[in-house]
Amino acid sequence: MSLTDPVADFLTRVRNAIGARHQKVDVPASKLKAEMARILKEEGYISNFKLTEEDGHKVLRIYLKYNSSNDAAIATIQRVSRPGCRVYVGRTEIPRVMGGLGINIMTTPKGVMTGKQARKEGVGGEILCEVS
Repeated sequence: MSLTDPVADFLTRVRNAIGARHQKVDVPASKLKAEMARILKEEGYISNFKLTEEDGHKVLRIYLKYNSSNDAAIATIQRVSRPGCRVYVGRTEIPRVMGGLGINIMTTPKGVMTGKQARKEGVGGEILCEVS
């Protein structure tokens, strides 16, 4: 099975798992997805993640986070830049998600980081997704 947009697949699996109230979700691993998971963990949207291997395939296992009333930490997670329509921004045009309540995950020349970090580092890049 070939995926044209592995990042969208990653986001959709997380979204579906949250909708079904799963505790964890497995996605095919890649360096980019591992970096995205690291940011989601640092920002408190997921409880943890780990790289494992199943049947010779590297798998990224993501442990989802819910509060005491069983609401997911991630309310919305959506793709911004798509293979058909890439979205690049300069360091001065990085948008704020929900007035600073959410985050955007970007790829920059200095690696994968949140929009806030990119603003601080003074770099622009491609906006992969928005999380709130």
